[in-house]
Formats: sequence, structure tokens, C-alpha cells
Amino acid sequence: MMRARTMLHTPASPFLPLYATAPHPCSYLPGRRARSQVIALHGPVSTALHAQLLDHGFRRSGPFIYRPWCHDCRACVPVRVAVARFVPSRTQRRIVARNAHLDWREVSRQPGDEQYALFLRYQRARHPDGGMDQDSPAQYAQFIRDTCTDSRLFEARAQDGTLRLASLMDVADSGLSAVYTFFDPDRAQDSLGTWAILRQIALCQQLGLPYLYLGYWIANCPKMAYKNRFSALQYFYAHRWHDTPPLCLTT
Repeated sequence: MMRARTMLHTPASPFLPLYATAPHPCSYLPGRRARSQVIALHGPVSTALHAQLLDHGFRRSGPFIYRPWCHDCRACVPVRVAVARFVPSRTQRRIVARNAHLDWREVSRQPGDEQYALFLRYQRARHPDGGMDQDSPAQYAQFIRDTCTDSRLFEARAQDGTLRLASLMDVADSGLSAVYTFFDPDRAQDSLGTWAILRQIALCQQLGLPYLYLGYWIANCPKMAYKNRFSALQYFYAHRWHDTPPLCLTT
């Protein structure tokens, strides 16, 4: 990485050095090159600072806090659900009812063989070109355990105990950040990905947190289309959050 010429200023931490990654192929838009800004961390991130970083469009991956920083593209738009204004659609209510038998609960971030096997099945079915379908058990364990924030892991199991879904999320003062969710790819009829987000919104309500951060939304990426199906979705651009998406996404 190379040092960027800017520093990020927040009330919780006035000086956060930013680094820029080298250009690399974009994971979402074919033929494009991508870069990220990465914050130089010196220890764990408090829930207060994490909230301010989320509100600046940052996201966590493993021990890193980052945001897209592509000079000729603004397609990646941070999005969040304003929980107090969220109203589930008829389809989403049906999804909740369809999965009412699942046991959703927080578990220790100590991944085992069953989680790892489901993770690989999900990657090979949904993201075969992403590289994570080749992760070893040690790499998967690092993915779950390696964090600089207050991170939580939830599982959903069928009545017979079969693992259907696992969801990793971070807790900040302003809300939950949905880091990564994977589920049984053979249960497409259950819409488990949508159900997980609905459960996360319910958890925000339970904890009194105002927002569920869903990472980045890209208008021209079919894999991101599901995020736009949630009401009360807000978009971060022009240095603040908006209730409507930006008109121009590539300049």
C-alpha cells in the first residue's frame, strides 16, 4: 500500500492516516479497475469510532476498515436501512412466515466443520469466481475470528438441528453492520438471504439501534439488486446520507 495524502478527521479520533491500495480488477463490474482507502489502525476500534466510520461510508473486512476509492468511478454507494421507517413488503412478510420454524441465535465465533462446509457450498454455488470457494479451514476461521470491532455471529438452524445460515455482523453505536451472510444454496425457495436481513433489522429494533448498514450497492450489478428491495433505504454520496440514489454513479 502507499500512503494517501489525506487524513480522516472524526470526533472520536482526530487523525486517522489513510492508505490507498494498488489498482486491482473490480470484483463487481467486469473490465474495471478498483482501489480502496484503508485506515491505518493501532488497536481495536471503539463502537463510537466505528459508528463514525460507517457514517463516512467505510466498511470492515477482517482486521481492515476500508471504502472504495476509484478515481474514475463512483458506482459503489454505501447503503443503510433507517430502521424506524422500515416497513416490510408483503413478500418479505411471507418470507418471515415461511422461515418461522428456524432457530436464530447468537453463537460463539469459534467456527467448526459444519459452518465451514456450508460456507464452501455457498461460495461454490453463488460466487464460484470469487476465490473464497478455495479457502482452507484455517482461512475460514480467520475470516470469522479476525476483527478489530465488536463482532457477533448468528446461526439459523432447522428443527432437526441442520445449519441453514450463518451471519457475521458488527455492532456500532449507530447500528449493526452486516459483514457477511452465507446460507444453504439448495434452499432457494426460502429466500434465506432476505430473511437474514429482516432478522438483522429486527435485532436493530431489539437493541434500539437506528440503522442497519448493508455495505455497498451498485446500480448495474445484478448481485446487488436485493438491497434496493428494502424500504427506508438510504444512500451515502456527496458527503451525506440521502433517501434517494444518486443520479450519476460513474463520475
